[in-house]
Amino acid sequence: MGRLKYDHTAEAIGIEDETLAHLKVVVATKLRRQESFMMTWLPVDGGSNGRMSAWIHPAVPLVFMFDSADAHSINAKRLEEMMQATNATGELLLEDLIRVEIA
Repeated sequence: MGRLKYDHTAEAIGIEDETLAHLKVVVATKLRRQESFMMTWLPVDGGSNGRMSAWIHPAVPLVFMFDSADAHSINAKRLEEMMQATNATGELLLEDLIRVEIA
């Protein structure tokens, strides 16, 4: 399981490497276009925080950390679905894709 570290003050969130690879493409595409958006997820353990959201913005540091050194193949259909969902609502709901773990 890889990690997504957003902002220097927030805890990294654990996301399975294959999903993290797709997320990286979606986030990079949106930010390259200067398009900010909301990203929401549910911690794996349901934690005391319940649903969590972050405003993804080009000015905030973002690091994708993969457990595997091997690059994952990108499924074009999955990527398109993620982009369409994000573009339609302005929010990427990771809970629809996977449950993530707060590291």
